[in-house]
Amino acid sequence: MSFTLIEQARPRLQRSELAVPGSNPSLFEKAAKSNVDVVFLDVEDAVAPDDKEKARVNIIAGLNEVDWGAKTMMIRINGLDTHYMYRDIVDIVEACPRLDMILIPKVGVPADVYALDMLVTQIETAKKRTKRIGFEVLIETALGMANVEAIAQSSKRLEAMSFGVADYAASTRARTTVIGGVNPDYGVLSDKDAEGKRQYFWADQWHAAQTRMLVACRAYGLRPIDGPFGDFSDPEGFLAAARRAAVLGYEGKWAIHPSQVDLANQVFTPSEAEVAKARRVVDAMQQAAKEGKGAVSLDGKLIDIASIRMAEALLDKAKAMGR
Repeated sequence: MSFTLIEQARPRLQRSELAVPGSNPSLFEKAAKSNVDVVFLDVEDAVAPDDKEKARVNIIAGLNEVDWGAKTMMIRINGLDTHYMYRDIVDIVEACPRLDMILIPKVGVPADVYALDMLVTQIETAKKRTKRIGFEVLIETALGMANVEAIAQSSKRLEAMSFGVADYAASTRARTTVIGGVNPDYGVLSDKDAEGKRQYFWADQWHAAQTRMLVACRAYGLRPIDGPFGDFSDPEGFLAAARRAAVLGYEGKWAIHPSQVDLANQVFTPSEAEVAKARRVVDAMQQAAKEGKGAVSLDGKLIDIASIRMAEALLDKAKAMGR
């Protein structure tokens, strides 16, 4: 048995994470007025090469001039394999005290995170910044997934990981239909029944990858965040994908369209019934402790110390949401 205690990342509410292209500043005010928890202003995939320099200028103006309220503000920089990245960091971090986090795409090895940490640390020291910028990394390549446990331990700035399903599918040569959706060819066929008939059941081709990243996050104190669902005209498909991630233990999901924000908040916010049940578990275990018991029955089910840990985690989340 290990009694190692892992320091948890700085807590932030991250049920929903809205992607906003830095090349389209007309969307900034709408994002600021939305119910989203985290906004990331993008200079990577959503911005054409010829527009990247202007997008940086837009983002600097937006971070300094728009009232973002209590939202966590993040930028997605270009990858370390591009010549855009260093200017993304230098120009924006130097000029934007409102910036909370940086989203690093296509992280493949721990040294990728170290390189960014070194650069950001130098800027913070030079600018005498008192608020330390946090990192979120995108696990969206086969290399990143192969090294996900090491990446999870790469920097004290690291707070969260996102599963970037689109680029991950490209990297692994997966056959996809909708970004973040399921494929009808990925399923299992049942044995024949008494009449010789068989049933076909769809399965989730992303489950193994999502689970591996989740375990790395939970082992090392990070927040696991599910990535995009590409068809924003399909709210039922988004909800299904979000619920699968929530059941696994994810804390939130990307929104690539404002219509997905409230859906994500809905899925990743504990219900009143869940909060009430968690309070009852805590109360029952406190009573059991007074009576010298290590476990107790509640509603006909055994609850023990593991139950109280789950209940307390849910109540902490509810408290962060003002519940």
